[in-house]
Amino acid sequence: MSLLDVRDFCVAFGAREVVHKASFTLDKGEKLALVGESGSGKTVTALSLLRLIDGAHLSGYVGWDGRDLLKTPLLDLQRLRGRDIAVIFQEPMSALNPIATVGWQIAEALMLHRGLNQHQADQAAIEALDRVGIDHPSDRARSYPHQLSGGQRQRVLIGMALACNPRLLIADEPTTALDVTVRREILELIETLCKDFGMGLIMITHDLNLVRRFADRTVVMEKGYIVETGDTLTLSQNPQHPYTRKLLSSIPERQVGPVQSGVPVVLAEAVRVDYSVPLPGFRGWFRQGIFTAVQGVQFNLAAGQTLGIMGESGSGKTTLALALLGLIKGAHGRIEVAGLAWNRVNGATQRLMRRRIQVVFQDPLSSLSPRMSLEQIVAEGLTVHEPTLTPTQRRARVIQVLGEVGLISDGASEEILQRFPHQFSGGQRQRIAIARALIVRPQVLVLDEPTSSLDVSIQKQILLLLTQLQQQYALSYILVTHDIDVIRAMAHQVMVLKGSLVVEQGDFDRVLNHPQSAYTQELIAAGYRGSDASTAAHER
Repeated sequence: MSLLDVRDFCVAFGAREVVHKASFTLDKGEKLALVGESGSGKTVTALSLLRLIDGAHLSGYVGWDGRDLLKTPLLDLQRLRGRDIAVIFQEPMSALNPIATVGWQIAEALMLHRGLNQHQADQAAIEALDRVGIDHPSDRARSYPHQLSGGQRQRVLIGMALACNPRLLIADEPTTALDVTVRREILELIETLCKDFGMGLIMITHDLNLVRRFADRTVVMEKGYIVETGDTLTLSQNPQHPYTRKLLSSIPERQVGPVQSGVPVVLAEAVRVDYSVPLPGFRGWFRQGIFTAVQGVQFNLAAGQTLGIMGESGSGKTTLALALLGLIKGAHGRIEVAGLAWNRVNGATQRLMRRRIQVVFQDPLSSLSPRMSLEQIVAEGLTVHEPTLTPTQRRARVIQVLGEVGLISDGASEEILQRFPHQFSGGQRQRIAIARALIVRPQVLVLDEPTSSLDVSIQKQILLLLTQLQQQYALSYILVTHDIDVIRAMAHQVMVLKGSLVVEQGDFDRVLNHPQSAYTQELIAAGYRGSDASTAAHER
């Protein structure tokens, strides 16, 4: 008997059906990948199996232990959720409670589902954090979600889902925010649980490299339909459907342009970022300690040039990016943007600098206002920096930039412009964030994991778009990412961070093709997407 048996499963919202007669099975210990572009129905299908989406009309059959989950009483289904069937959600910042420590959130699930007392649950929560590779787990257990990096928050969600040793794990982009080395460790942990305890896995992902290396079977979805399914090795070597062939051919290509000479657009010298942290014991009553997140950073960035910043979660990548944006008070050293330094300008000049350097944040859902429509979000920069534009002119600019990032096509309807962020998929929200930054035509764009939530075909389009915009407008990019292929596609310079320090820095060819540091070599080996599918399958 299969662990999960899905037959003719349909999901509809009102009169609109978004998932059409999906059928597949999952055996004990099997790893199944749901693959497709944003909006293809992957997440809706997986979450609807547990009836987690409000307002969805479900039909068909979802078999679990001989019963239909679609007809199971809600109270019984709630007992299954988190204990027998666990979910890793795509957006860690929105999935975690912002007013509770991460240790408490894991302990709460353990007390509810495993009947542990408070002390036992606290210890088990620390073990869960250590299990997923979080440094100093006893200290991190007392942290709130906003005090952790994006990758650390993702690991918390994974640790929470695995804490109760579920029989089925539904993982929605589980490694999106993880650096390549931690990704490998997490996947090895999940694979061990599948092998040793018979845990089944449904992985929702757009990372075809991950699928080739990890999944036993693959289900390809397009516009709510399953268009192809089969053994991962066979499907990757001999895809039958044109859509599957399109996905498999969507590896980013390097098309960078020449670098312009002249005065650097961004200048950084001896940059250091310090944070105040409480000291343990009674000493914390009288003074605070200092935590150095970044130190010894320096570089020059010319017009039309991209600096790629690599490193594990917690290495200081995002902290450095925020310092370059003038958003951290604890930053020291010299940081200049277009000849102006953050610590030497008044408010009016700072507004000018903010137009010159824009940012695309890592977590699109938490960076977009839930109370503003698509048009309001994208046009907000124009209301600040170009207040003389008429409403008609602003709307024209909004439609233009949304078309550039592939979110809408010609003749966009009013309904699309009036949608709110929660009404878009994860990949679509990331494109909204990119459009919001691009609309004021900055000189410098800080890209914090700009393609982490995008499916591979759209990722390739966005990288090509960013390259074209860079060549057209001489844009400078500061690219923060753990995706080696994105670095290969876009970077002119590369900086590698580890534990707040720069371990290697130089031009693209020297760092990526001839790395000197053992740490850089490890990152490149773990993250290169061009692995042969058959070799990966034999390794499994």
